[in-house]
Amino acid sequence: MNIKQVEYLIETAKTLNLSRAAENLFISQPSLSYQIKVIEEEVGFLIFDRIGKSIRLTPAGQQLISSLQRISVEWQLAIEQAQNMGEKYKNSIKIGFASRSALYLLPQAIKEFEEKQPTVQIVPEIQAPNDSITAFIQKELDMILLPKEEAEKLTGITAYPLYTSHIYLLCQNKDPLAQKSHVASKDLAHRTLLINGGSSKTLRQVQQRVLSQVPISYYNSPTHDFTLIQVASDKAICLSPGYLNDHSGTFSWIPFDCPEHFDFVLCIHKGSHSASIKVLIDILQNLYDKTQLHL
Repeated sequence: MNIKQVEYLIETAKTLNLSRAAENLFISQPSLSYQIKVIEEEVGFLIFDRIGKSIRLTPAGQQLISSLQRISVEWQLAIEQAQNMGEKYKNSIKIGFASRSALYLLPQAIKEFEEKQPTVQIVPEIQAPNDSITAFIQKELDMILLPKEEAEKLTGITAYPLYTSHIYLLCQNKDPLAQKSHVASKDLAHRTLLINGGSSKTLRQVQQRVLSQVPISYYNSPTHDFTLIQVASDKAICLSPGYLNDHSGTFSWIPFDCPEHFDFVLCIHKGSHSASIKVLIDILQNLYDKTQLHL
């Protein structure tokens, strides 16, 4: 099965209509039907059930299409990254992190890096933490940003300190609490606090301490994005680590009085002797050492 045949299958599965799929693919319906038959003979099972003029995916076909869709996305990304390399770049550094805000100064670092290493491309890979860790272990990433406690679970790495992130109260700019230079648990009395939302063990510990110390309402939030919507709608406030701050000014982030914090480190594979990686690490460390951002 070639990549063109993969495209045929995905489009047919999307439309479940041979005529429409053929039209979208700019081929004739007989040609598309023939290609599907050839593929089914190759894989040894039916991908589509024919019911009169209608078609539907078989269970095996559904499983195949799900896998092919992932492969198609990865294939396209591989092509695009190769095109980006072009003639200008001779090498690349792939760096994984969980969100844009977690490595907010990376764009500035890239600009400085390319002045020193013009033939090396920095490739950001924003992924869920577990996906990034898996990719790093499999050496699909050259570098990864992690909380220190997560990095300590890995073997065969060298870790470089990057920044410490503190905990903040997140509220609307018009909220009276936004006028404070810092807030403590007692300031949250009789408010509604969003908790959980994928919170780390450290943040949950702070949340539970607040709930035990002051009279306060609360409800669970499934994700940080859900939390932001609730804060924006004036339904609640929340406690959040500074590394999630997008620095857009949409909300107020007020330092919260607690000892808990998050230390972040850049991890590379032990034994990596790339001079370019060391240059990037030095640039990032220098930028974060000098930053005035509230992290």
